[in-house]
Amino acid sequence: MIRYYLRRCMDDYEFKNDTTLTIIQLAEATGIHRATLSKMLHERGSNLTTDVIDRLCTFFDVPVQQLMEHVKSEPDH
Repeated sequence: MIRYYLRRCMDDYEFKNDTTLTIIQLAEATGIHRATLSKMLHERGSNLTTDVIDRLCTFFDVPVQQLMEHVKSEPDH
């Protein structure tokens, strides 16, 4: 499963820039639909395109490892 760290990236952005960043502002700045960003925040393992990942990494100026990680899933029995 892929785990996203969008909230952490948003918090870091807010701290560095001494401002707030809403999902709506992030959507407008990146061109990513608000619903897609909401899924990243609230749905485990949501499916994203590489374009979305690239836009977020560019906006936050972070490597992909700071935005997401692979978490090994337990096998179903």
